[in-house]
Formats: sequence, C-alpha cells, structure tokens
Amino acid sequence: MARILIVDDDPAILEILGAYLRADGHAVLEAQDGHAGQARLPEADLALLDWMLPGVSGLELARAQRRLHPDFPLLLLTARGEEEDRLLGLEVGADDYVTKPFSPREVVARVRALLRRARIHDRVSSGGLELDERQRTAHLDGQALALSKLEFDLLLTLARHPGFVWSRDRLLERVWGGDFPGVERVVDVHMAGLRRKLGEAPEQPRFIRTVRGVGYCFQEDA
Repeated sequence: MARILIVDDDPAILEILGAYLRADGHAVLEAQDGHAGQARLPEADLALLDWMLPGVSGLELARAQRRLHPDFPLLLLTARGEEEDRLLGLEVGADDYVTKPFSPREVVARVRALLRRARIHDRVSSGGLELDERQRTAHLDGQALALSKLEFDLLLTLARHPGFVWSRDRLLERVWGGDFPGVERVVDVHMAGLRRKLGEAPEQPRFIRTVRGVGYCFQEDA
C-alpha cells in the first residue's frame, strides 16, 4: 500500500480516481488547490498533480518537489495535449503525463509502474544515519540500532522529509494509521525512546529537533 496524493480542483476527478486507487489497495490523500497540495506532499509516497490549479500550479508543485526530493514519483494530469506541453511537464520533473479525458484504469496502471520504479530508492542516508526501508534496518555510524516497528516508522517518516515540521496529529495519522490511538502524548513517548537509541538529547539534537508548540522536524546532522 502507498499513500497517493491527488491534487485536482475537480471533485469528480478526486472521487473517481480516489475510488480506483483505494480499490487497488492504496491510501488516498486529496487537495483541491496548489497550496493545500503543497502542504500535504510530505505525507505522500506519490502525487498526481493537475496542471492547472488555483494558487500554485501543478507544474510549479512538480518543479519544487523535484528540487527537494529528486526521487519522489510525480504524475501530471492535464487537458493540455500538445507535444511542447508534455515535454515541458517532463522537463520540470514529472515522471509521467496523462492527458484528460483519461481512463482511471490507465492512471492506476501508471501509478503501479511509478511505484515499482520508486522501490529502488528505498534507502535514506544522512550524516551517519542509514535506513533501509525494504530490510527495515537502521544503522548509526556503522552500528545497528534496535528500533521497534513504530520507532523505525517514525524515524523513516521524519528522515524522508528533512526540514519539514510534522505536527503530532500528522505523525499519528501517518505512522499509526488504522491503529490511531488518538492521544498526542503517545508520539512524545515513542520519540523519547527513539532519541535515547540515537544517543541524543532534546536540547542538543543531532537529527530530531522539537518545534515547540508544533511537533518534530528532522535536521541534517551538523
């Protein structure tokens, strides 16, 4: 299962694509304008972006996301079918391009293909920290870390989006998912255990910074 973000200002497209992607086993996130889509991108594993959006265009979103995360899978949805437009979409960083009107089954097939390609990028490396998502292993300065499932998922979520501030609510939704406990304090408890295993204190963070009144942020090791 992947978390697929659909950013489109047409409610019918959100409904239809959302239904097909959920039927294919994915969790679906939705946004109806560019600013909302930009805010939800860190929660997603893949994004479907409409070219023409209120606020920030899909093209701008693709360009910005590609600069931040070169391996993030992006698919543009657009009514613009000219070859120059398709080339422009690919040049700014989209991995694929679907012209409206489209078959929802085709979109699902293209999403599957993009996710297969993305699986080769299942490692995160930052300042002595190495995470392997497929093997679910973590190493710090060459030493294995004995992390629980939730600790690993928390660390991976943060490390995949350095600089992004995660609220406790969003971490609960992303990491706990269907086992959502509904109590923000549980995030702090698991974060404290994770920090102990990383050998860092909140007042002198090497990787995980507390943003007072908001949540947590992964920072590159200085």
